[in-house]
Amino acid sequence: MRIFLCLLLVSLKLTQGVLAQEQKIKISGKVLDKITLHPISFANVILNTKDGQRFITGTISDEKGLFTLTEIIPGDYNLEVRLIGYETQYKPLFIGSNSPYLNIGDVLLNETLQELQAVEVIGVQEGLNQKMDKKTYSLATNISQSGGSILQAMQNLPGVSIQDGKIQIRGNDRVAVLIDGKQTALTGFGNQAGLDNLPSSSVERIEIINNPSAKYDSNGNGGIINIILKKEEKEGFNGKVGLALGQGALWEKEANLPGIRSQYVRTPKINPSVNLNYRNKNINFFLTADNLYTQTLNKNEFVTREYEDGSAIHQQLKRNRNTNFFTSNLGLDWKIDPTNTLTISGLFGSEKIIDKGDQPFFTKDYSERLRLWQFLEDEIKTTVMGSLAFSHQYVDPGHTLSAALNYTFHREDEQYFFTNTLPTLIGEDAFKLLSDENVVDATFDFVKPQRNGRYEAGFKIRRRWIPTNMQFFPGLNSPVDSLAGGPATYKETIPAVYGNYTYETKKIDAELGLRVEYVNLKYEVNPNHPTYTSDGYSYFQPFPNSRISYKIDGNNRITGSYNRRVDRPNEVDIRIFPKYDDAEIIKVGNPALKPQFTNALELGWKTVWNSGSLYLASYHRSVNGTITRISTTYGSSNLIYAIFQNAGKSYNSGIEIIYDQDINKWYSFDLNLLGYKNQIEAYSVENLYPYPHTFDATKQEIFSGNFKLNSKFKFSESTAGQLTIIYLAPDIIPQGKIKHRFSLDMGIKKTIQKGKGELFVNATDLLNTMVIYKTINGNNFSYTSADYYETQVLRTGYNYNF
Repeated sequence: MRIFLCLLLVSLKLTQGVLAQEQKIKISGKVLDKITLHPISFANVILNTKDGQRFITGTISDEKGLFTLTEIIPGDYNLEVRLIGYETQYKPLFIGSNSPYLNIGDVLLNETLQELQAVEVIGVQEGLNQKMDKKTYSLATNISQSGGSILQAMQNLPGVSIQDGKIQIRGNDRVAVLIDGKQTALTGFGNQAGLDNLPSSSVERIEIINNPSAKYDSNGNGGIINIILKKEEKEGFNGKVGLALGQGALWEKEANLPGIRSQYVRTPKINPSVNLNYRNKNINFFLTADNLYTQTLNKNEFVTREYEDGSAIHQQLKRNRNTNFFTSNLGLDWKIDPTNTLTISGLFGSEKIIDKGDQPFFTKDYSERLRLWQFLEDEIKTTVMGSLAFSHQYVDPGHTLSAALNYTFHREDEQYFFTNTLPTLIGEDAFKLLSDENVVDATFDFVKPQRNGRYEAGFKIRRRWIPTNMQFFPGLNSPVDSLAGGPATYKETIPAVYGNYTYETKKIDAELGLRVEYVNLKYEVNPNHPTYTSDGYSYFQPFPNSRISYKIDGNNRITGSYNRRVDRPNEVDIRIFPKYDDAEIIKVGNPALKPQFTNALELGWKTVWNSGSLYLASYHRSVNGTITRISTTYGSSNLIYAIFQNAGKSYNSGIEIIYDQDINKWYSFDLNLLGYKNQIEAYSVENLYPYPHTFDATKQEIFSGNFKLNSKFKFSESTAGQLTIIYLAPDIIPQGKIKHRFSLDMGIKKTIQKGKGELFVNATDLLNTMVIYKTINGNNFSYTSADYYETQVLRTGYNYNF
């Protein structure tokens, strides 16, 4: 905490700022004769500054009296409507920050000499820094993480941290990850699978949504991360090609225990990418393709287990990983006519993973090796997604009706081969897992702009089924539980409806929504399974959300929000098969696992000035039915079984600060400080595997947080740099604690070839300090661990735009 506070004081003496980037909006309306209510064609509609001294934009009404003004920045204006034979009408016009469209309704003109009454028109716009419901970050400015995976690119974003390969928002790893607003098998339906292998080169920007509205699926109590893929808006043929090269594990952090194969050093990383786009008046064709090949020291964890009888075991789990992940996204936007658009897109991903692992076990004084567990994992993951979307644009901009149908297929084909070397024998074991995930989503959405906001409503139905089969092939004196295999099928049906309304005046900005969801889940297992039987659950639940903002003045805003969310167990959480990537710490699912429900409150204040901004937020989340892994032993065995359970109630309360400031023309920074209290109430659970036994846990609580400082340098018009400092304070984990972590990242980018080319060099964990230290306390054991996995990577790359 002393380090944390010192960094805070130092950083507040520095200053950077990021000027707000305003998204543009459209204003629509209709000009009518006040007496006859007939449309008036060719009326001049002019938007001026508030004082009327400067012209902003203008248009004329069409044969139906309709008009549209585009590219408007939020602020105060004066609207002028004039036509010969009618009195000119002047209207004060306020453009807010709540919606991308504004329908001001009818504008009534009187014939000459008739008196007009003033009308206040309220518009809204969804700007990057105006609303406080989400934060948006462009990866183009994330120089220190260029050329890596999406997971790596996220780790220096405000409020986001990475732990055990999972994203955490404000210390919570129950995060829903979307691609272009949709859940996909690439990121996981309900989890975060695959993010460390997806290249960041295909990503335009990332949105962090702490308090999602009702239009989003209700899962993800930690929040939502929406990954927006690149799609060019310019007309004609254009695109981007790039190549990033890297090398990691530059030196050995911690040497192997005796008698095992070498760990990876100087591991290569290769990422070619291409982004092509052709756009004309009616057609937009896009294609992106990336291939990310990496060698990685994926794990190098040293563990000491101590038992109540005084015995102890020292072990190391070293895993060398080769990964090749190819992804491509192909699509077509077809503007059938001025009001109807059809989008057809397909996504394909193929991931090949080879893991070679070694795990030796030694006695307390290292005098005897008890076991050498060596494994080879050969895994292929294939993802295919097809999408068909139709959108109808009514006459008023922003008034839309849309429908979409998405189908996703994801195959997981794994083979494991084990060599179990004991002092008196050697055994050979294997197993094969085949899992086919199928997901069909059908959605309907309706949006209607209003004078003071907009209505949104929609319907979604999901059908998801996953047949899985695990086959064990035990060898001599096998430690593998071969009876725990067999078939299992996960079936899930989720219909949901939602309604959402936003409202805005000069002082008040509000949103109110409700999503109602029904879930029916069935998990059918092999009837001969020695422990588990088929299970499932169903519920019919409301998930409300609300947000209200008070605009103190043009630079200050206070916002309060509330929402209720759910986290349903994913298929891998309830999977009945024991996983043997660790020979003596075995992970098993739980088909009786139930959802966890969360209530979240947040209060935030934001102030902006010419050179920066400050955002302060306090929040509280309470969770009922907390999902977590529980580690226990059974009987006289030293084996540890880590099994998912509902562990009762937990709480997370904290304060977040995001401070942006420009110092001068060449230096700026953004600072993120997060402090929170994690609390897990006392609980008692029964683990059924391998045989029923109970575990009682006492209350856990800790004050934790993190600190991130992104310093940005502009050395010249063509050269920029970034230096990132990340400090993660100690935190609690199920049954234990994780110690503090620290890293330093840096990068330099230079624009060449008249702005079309770009060169970059960067380094993650430059000082090689990122090590994961943990302590776990079980029913009759405790263990400490230190994971010296690969974190330091040097990269260089080149991108060319055409």
